[in-house]
Amino acid sequence: MIKTIYPGQTIGIIGGGQLGRMMALSAKEAGFKIAVLDSTMNSPCGQVADIQIVASYDDEAALEELAEVSDVITYEFENIDYEGLKKLTEIAYVPQGAEIIRITQNRVTEKQAIVEAGCPVAPYIVCDSYEELVEKIDQIGYPSIVKTARFGYDGKGQVKLNSKEDLPLAKNLFEHSQCIVEGFIPFEKEISVIIQRNANGDTYCFPIGENIHVNHILHETIVPARISDETKNLADEAAHKIAEHLQLIGTLAVEMFVLKDGQIIINELAPRPHNSGHYSIEACNISQFSQHIRAVVGWPLRKPKLHSPAVMVNILGQHVAPLINSIVKYPHWSVHLYGKKEAKVNRKMGHVTILTDDIDQTLKEIEESGIWL
Repeated sequence: MIKTIYPGQTIGIIGGGQLGRMMALSAKEAGFKIAVLDSTMNSPCGQVADIQIVASYDDEAALEELAEVSDVITYEFENIDYEGLKKLTEIAYVPQGAEIIRITQNRVTEKQAIVEAGCPVAPYIVCDSYEELVEKIDQIGYPSIVKTARFGYDGKGQVKLNSKEDLPLAKNLFEHSQCIVEGFIPFEKEISVIIQRNANGDTYCFPIGENIHVNHILHETIVPARISDETKNLADEAAHKIAEHLQLIGTLAVEMFVLKDGQIIINELAPRPHNSGHYSIEACNISQFSQHIRAVVGWPLRKPKLHSPAVMVNILGQHVAPLINSIVKYPHWSVHLYGKKEAKVNRKMGHVTILTDDIDQTLKEIEESGIWL
């Protein structure tokens, strides 16, 4: 069933964080109304929504209320209740469906889907217990990375094993879920492709971002990524294969490692707009958020074009005060703050995007600003 949703109708968003907020702002530009379901009042998305439903994401009555007030429903993150979302698809229009959530919220099913799509992944095994890890680790060897199958993000829920002596470090991970054990891949760069597709099969990738992490949290995205044309083609082709295999509607971020020879390995998937795509708000002819809205409301997609090279830098809790004190020095910076009340250390509070003709000079400017020391 393909529907077209028009301005004046209501888009429901499950999740009230910054991704939902930026989705909502894009939707409101086009004249849509917004309903949001989140567990907190005045969430970042709730602050700009027309209707706030304050409840947990698996609250059946709240999901039914969201269905009643919405003409179409989307979501801003993948760790939502699969069963609740599946039931919601029976009473509401959720074009993305629930299956992609089931697949991507578990690293085991996610890896299987990537392989089935014909794309390369690091060698891996699945272990249900610490004892099984000890028994099977020689199949992967060292160094290797043990990751919980569920609920891992920003480096949480994973441990690197450099030798047999490190095995006990992974024991606690099995308290939460089964784990996946990956062979460690020496890589040159991390990149991500944001791919978006509507129900008619229109599919486009945004310019590829090169991602730099600090303490497992995304620090900077550089666009265009400093990679060869061959690597770019491999990355775009892989993203298209995965999107087609999953019958994607909406947005998928495909995170990849670039190897020394320019080949790629797929690392993770996120079925939503992504931190590494924020640059598109200023740097492209359409943002990842506006394109996502177009995809879920059944509008034709626009082919993304990069107006200018750009660097996006995350603002974590510890960066807010120094950033605010420095705003007057950098009139060419686009500052986005998400409306979160408490600036906790390492909490994502906003981002800055800088359009540039000289990536190296801009990276130097960011470093010399002293904000991200």
